[in-house]
Amino acid sequence: MKDKVFSNIVKRLAEVKKLENLTVKEIRLLSTPKRIAYTKLKIGKKTYPAWRILFSDALGPGKGGIRFHPGVCQDEVKSLSFWMTLKNSLAGLPYGGAKGGVQFDPRQASDKELQQVSRKFIDAFYKYLGQDKDIPAPDVYTNSQIMAWMLDEYEKKVGYHQPGMITGKPLDLQGCVLRGDATAKGAFIITKAMLKKFKLNKKKLKVAVQGFGNAGLFMSQMLAKDGFRVVAVSDSKGGIYSKTGLNIKKVIAIKKKQGSVTKHKQGQVVTNAQLLELPVDILVLAALENQVTKDNAKDVKAKYIVEVANGPTTYDADQILFKKGTMVVPDILANSGGVTVSYFEWAQNRTGNILDKDYLAKLLETKMLSSWNKMMTVYREHDKKIDLRASAYIIAIRRILSAERLRGNL
Repeated sequence: MKDKVFSNIVKRLAEVKKLENLTVKEIRLLSTPKRIAYTKLKIGKKTYPAWRILFSDALGPGKGGIRFHPGVCQDEVKSLSFWMTLKNSLAGLPYGGAKGGVQFDPRQASDKELQQVSRKFIDAFYKYLGQDKDIPAPDVYTNSQIMAWMLDEYEKKVGYHQPGMITGKPLDLQGCVLRGDATAKGAFIITKAMLKKFKLNKKKLKVAVQGFGNAGLFMSQMLAKDGFRVVAVSDSKGGIYSKTGLNIKKVIAIKKKQGSVTKHKQGQVVTNAQLLELPVDILVLAALENQVTKDNAKDVKAKYIVEVANGPTTYDADQILFKKGTMVVPDILANSGGVTVSYFEWAQNRTGNILDKDYLAKLLETKMLSSWNKMMTVYREHDKKIDLRASAYIIAIRRILSAERLRGNL
């Protein structure tokens, strides 16, 4: 099972190589991380493997979140750092790509242990981090409080304030007012653009959302508030389905009070696997990678998939979905709202110029729609014979390779 996630990336790069006539040297550069930093964090008698991987800094300092999860491994962190590289490039941000991870389950930890792991991560990797080097942010099972501990530990290590070394911070530590629901907000903007492009009536659509963490919860909330019929949602413990539509406000209340959406009495309980195959029009993937695979892609009934998670669809599944006519809005576009708002936060930290919330919200929409339009232009240029992911990859890779050529590395 070694490199089971990154192997999908290698296959996709091979596809882009043919489409763009890339050289072996260009592919090698695109598929090789610049730095892999690894250690084991020691907390009492326990040790937790930890990584910070910088994939590319051709376009600027590394940028990417830190996830705490018991399943974290080097292959996953490497893949995530690659996707961050393309995501930041597609969004037109002045960043390369990076990612961090700790093989640790914060759901089973005390606040004390959670803080210890957070600070130990910075102790291990702070020399690689900084507002001009590599800028972390929250990811799966990390949040603004963890970013606050990490900022504090970093500043103790270096001996001066540098709020721009990390994003996703609390507002009182110079965070950004939009950051909490930014990933979902960006995905919602793209979903609305998709409806407009393909002339879809939201009142006639049924939506299922896999994943009910930060992004999935906010996405469900935004969809329901805007008039979409959300018929199914799920978290790590399972899901619920009601073909007439769920009361998302009540689902959120149950989730917060009892820990899982499955405790909600409305509808029937389904597994995460079953949710993927429900008779819906739009499937929002907001959980983890490798959810739609060659084994279940043929049974996915949704005509449109929006990837709020990173890498939820494998390469083989993409081929099956494309042949079926299923439209997949790729992760490097759909979930780029989070890093775009992180950019706003970083820029504010560096300049000291705090911008108005409404202005930033409009700027986020402008940037998301610009990326959507660029992707659709390439899609049309190829006469719709490639999927949206390949279209997005082409745009991102062109910008990265241009930067490498200008630097004299190609």
